Amino acid sequence: MSSWEWKKRKWERNAREMIRGLRYPGQGPPIVTRTIIFLNLVFFSIMVLKGMAAGLGPGTLLRPDTMLLIHSGGQFWPLVIQEGQWWRCFTYAFTHGGLIHLGFNMVVLYTIGPLVEGEIGAPRYVFLYALTALTGTLAGLFWHPGTPVVGASGALFGLIGFAAAYYHRMGGTIAVQRRNFMLQWAAFAFIFGLLIGADNAGHLGGAAGGLILGLVLPIRGTLVRRTDPVFHVLGAASAAILVLSLLMLVFSWF
Repeated sequence: MSSWEWKKRKWERNAREMIRGLRYPGQGPPIVTRTIIFLNLVFFSIMVLKGMAAGLGPGTLLRPDTMLLIHSGGQFWPLVIQEGQWWRCFTYAFTHGGLIHLGFNMVVLYTIGPLVEGEIGAPRYVFLYALTALTGTLAGLFWHPGTPVVGASGALFGLIGFAAAYYHRMGGTIAVQRRNFMLQWAAFAFIFGLLIGADNAGHLGGAAGGLILGLVLPIRGTLVRRTDPVFHVLGAASAAILVLSLLMLVFSWF
């Protein structure tokens, strides 16, 4: 085999690993990513059905009414602060402003989520997702507190920011390729966000939260094992908060 052919096969193998989200031994399928995607699809479907039932027409599928978005879990800080609806700090990440918005975010999550989840495991991944959804909306509180916000992109930028920092620290050929892969997705998502007028405050807030965690999370060795119990608790607490937030949203409809 020639040197050129060997390099070509190596590049193809590395590309397949990145696309699949290669998991280390002992890691299961990307259950958390699949669950998040499923919940996004369910709550989007409910929103569209409620909009149609309210007489808003088929346009709800592509461009839901602002009041419908807020009713369906969108972030609106006046309601959080004045009415105590804290759950909106998380449910907004499961609410989307139309089929295109939902589709793009779920493609990004489907592409990068399994890679990150397989790398750090489900407990750390759930904590990361919840944390960056929160840091994303907190940035919006300081940037535009009176603007309704929806979409998973704050948490998605959190995953990207985390992975870029984490793989940069890890080093090595594949890690650097994965870091660059994440940065390419960040650039693509940012440009797409500019075109559709997305919430770049949320993007920056989510990315900052993920970046900080990516810079401090243990990468390998004894420290990873020692922190496992801590992240099992944090992961379980994060999952409970997300589930409770969605339940609070559902209860608010009755």
